[in-house]
Amino acid sequence: MYPFTMLERLGETEQSPEYHPEGNVWIHTLMVTDEAAKIKRKSKNPLALMLAALLHDLGKPDTFKNINGKITAYNHDVAGARLSAEFLNALTDDGALIRSVSGLVRWHMQILYVTRFNRFSEFSKMRHETDVREVALLALCDRLGRGNTDREEEIRNIGDFLNRCGIPDG
Repeated sequence: MYPFTMLERLGETEQSPEYHPEGNVWIHTLMVTDEAAKIKRKSKNPLALMLAALLHDLGKPDTFKNINGKITAYNHDVAGARLSAEFLNALTDDGALIRSVSGLVRWHMQILYVTRFNRFSEFSKMRHETDVREVALLALCDRLGRGNTDREEEIRNIGDFLNRCGIPDG
């Protein structure tokens, strides 16, 4: 039943085993949501964080490509922002919640762009559209919600992200 069919598609969407040894997008989503439940008390808006964790990769089915065995989902964050708003609009008329969740979904990949691939970084735009600390929380959950991750290294990566964004870690 719509909009839950949008979530059902995640179970049918492969991911690169190199970056996601845990399996398909649905398995990863469940792992990310579990991580968000562990840290939601650190969020200014725990409901938005939890919903963003559930919906953060909603754009992957629409952006999925497998070209000669190389699996990608470029711009799934942009597609996911639109789809998460669509999903939530079917369930609530809370515009502030919808904007918060779709903003987190839109910007959850910025940790990689800011810390590793600067040419894709859109820090200024992100900062005007959402709370960077909340993005950092979701990004941490996203990084931890996959197989074979080093928790301490990912926490350091989040600190580096916040530092590069000019935000004191803590």
